[in-house]
Amino acid sequence: MEPLTWTGSLSALNLFFTLAVCLFAILVVVQIVTSLFVTDEPIRMQSDGTASSSAGVSGLVGTGVKFSFILVIGIVLIYLLAGILMGPKAGIFGGMAQQLLPVWIAMIVIFAASFKFKRKLGLYGKLFDSTVGMIGFGIVLFWVLAGVMGGVFDMLVTHNSLSQVSGMKNKLPGTPLRGATDGDYQWFLLGGDNLARDVFSRLFKGAWIVVLIAPMATLFAFMVGITLGLPAGYYGGRLDTILSFLANLILAFPVILLFYLLVTPEIVATGIPNYMAAVLFVFPLIFFAILLNSRFYTQPSVRTPLLIVVLGVLAWAYLSLISNDGAIVATKTYWIPGLPAVLDGINMPPAILVVFVSVVFVNSPTVFRIVRGLALDIKTRDYVAAAQTRGEGPWYIMLWEILPNARGPLIVDFCLRIGYTTILLGTLGFFGLGLESESPDWGTTINAGRRLLALYPHAAIAPALSLLTLVLGLNLLADGLREESLRD
Repeated sequence: MEPLTWTGSLSALNLFFTLAVCLFAILVVVQIVTSLFVTDEPIRMQSDGTASSSAGVSGLVGTGVKFSFILVIGIVLIYLLAGILMGPKAGIFGGMAQQLLPVWIAMIVIFAASFKFKRKLGLYGKLFDSTVGMIGFGIVLFWVLAGVMGGVFDMLVTHNSLSQVSGMKNKLPGTPLRGATDGDYQWFLLGGDNLARDVFSRLFKGAWIVVLIAPMATLFAFMVGITLGLPAGYYGGRLDTILSFLANLILAFPVILLFYLLVTPEIVATGIPNYMAAVLFVFPLIFFAILLNSRFYTQPSVRTPLLIVVLGVLAWAYLSLISNDGAIVATKTYWIPGLPAVLDGINMPPAILVVFVSVVFVNSPTVFRIVRGLALDIKTRDYVAAAQTRGEGPWYIMLWEILPNARGPLIVDFCLRIGYTTILLGTLGFFGLGLESESPDWGTTINAGRRLLALYPHAAIAPALSLLTLVLGLNLLADGLREESLRD
């Protein structure tokens, strides 16, 4: 069986694609230079009193950039559609496009539903009025769906991500699988790594680790930061001084050094990350308990059963998260019992728990300072004074008056912080900290591939580009959300 080329039978399109990309790049450079040296065209008054201006050089170049970009996207779509239909006959791109068919279908359904009901979806719906935000959302959605489908349901992977195949060590992308049977996928689409494992399968298995840890850890950090930042900003005084001092104390440490200290085996062996998890993971319970109690305080018939159900579920999730093998902390000195294995429904391996706790601990002080600053500003508004006049309690005002009006900056920061967390996870994996050495996460994969980067770059380039595109998508999504939130 012959090795696959990148575009296979679609190679005739390569020349047109190259020309389109070069044209787009040249026009972008010309547009930048034009904007620096060419002044705006003068505005002329028409006979009917309206103003107009000729397009001029800047307008023509801008139009050229727009149409050349559309041309590039059109050729990419041709590659994609032909690849889905033809599969490996269209080369490596075709094989990957066909393998990712469930992701494309899910994205089309989500985008179609979002466009149809965007006027009813609040800020999320308005996101589709921003080109930048829509592109960012598309990139992020791709990796979320790819991580779930590839990491949880094994719908995308072509081989076992941990299996070593004889004769496939450091093989280039598109290499046929040696000794393949009828039930095996016939190629290593993105080649083999230094341990003869399929790079394509490990890429999407690793995407699930990033998609799982980064957003969830950031969400927990926001729970901690909001729960502490709101009262610090609202009450001020000694409480604000103490909490701000603790936050500044943590922020004084370099982030990478703090991560290194928390995930080193010596620190893990003491059980400190487990104690930290027991403290930090309790904040969602506190947040929702106060949130529901302040909202339904005057309706005890609704409040009591609601609190019992919600806090019961959250308490089980809390104990399940911090428990491993029936223990919360299991060291040579201490053993604290946790949930029995029968009730432990959330399986978080100890290595991932350590990384998760580290991310929450490092991000919480920054979120605290942002929330505190927003609370200091918003508490002076008239609607807060009106709520105080109505006799509303402090926590009701903080959670139902101040927090909703701070959602714009917080949502934007949430997206950006997921990107920062993704980079930190990649950094930890690159230095071999936290996760196991055979983990398919992108940082570990880049670290394993860099040793032979000069000879076999494909093993490191694939996860590096994936990390780059995900962070880029999150930044574009944050820009789109910022743009739309400022219009509210």
